[in-house]
Amino acid sequence: MLKVENIDVYYGKVQALYDVCFEVGENEIVSIIGSNGAGKSTLMKTIMGVNKPAKGTIEFNGEQIGSVKTNLIVGKRLVYIPEGREVFPKMSVKDNLVMGAYSRKYSSAEMNRKLEEMFEIYPRLKERQSQLAGSMSGGEQQMLAIARGLMSEPKMVMYDEPSLGLSPLIVDEMFETIVKVKQTMKIPVVIVEQNAFMAMSISDRTYILENGHMKGSGASKELMDSPEIKKAYLGG
Repeated sequence: MLKVENIDVYYGKVQALYDVCFEVGENEIVSIIGSNGAGKSTLMKTIMGVNKPAKGTIEFNGEQIGSVKTNLIVGKRLVYIPEGREVFPKMSVKDNLVMGAYSRKYSSAEMNRKLEEMFEIYPRLKERQSQLAGSMSGGEQQMLAIARGLMSEPKMVMYDEPSLGLSPLIVDEMFETIVKVKQTMKIPVVIVEQNAFMAMSISDRTYILENGHMKGSGASKELMDSPEIKKAYLGG
């Protein structure tokens, strides 16, 4: 579904990504782990067209998107749920969800069906659908950000630091829901996370990004058993 080959990315004259490659197959969860500042968010934003690669190619669902504008990438149903949630704080929960479907041109009946689908995944959002998004807790806002992204019926979804700023209990709930959504919608998922243990525990494969370089990859279960990975990322 997604293939990134040999991309270099710069911010001005400062290079942020070096010859980065990774890929995501159909119906799998892939995690990208690394310390703060490793280039994880830069990679996500480059895939979404916010940054343009100076070198290399990005292919989504058989199409080259390395030079495509962000709004057109969204129209191809590649969804990015950014770090820090970024809900519309002065809009209601329901209006936030409706905004997530702007590219799909749903009929009224289709919109209601999608809203009910999201409320089934996140019952708390149904209870709070008239509440202003900015008045909700961090965990509830993260649920809303995810549900808003899913309103467009994505072909793939990328989560950027979904556990950021959440309590351990809410983090567990969040990752359970990510797995549930993947199983229900049968779409591939990318998780970019500093919480390496949680990301690796639910993913099929993991890539390790450090200082803009891909340092390794492999089956998540095997990497979790690696002494080097345990020491560097899992506190072992």
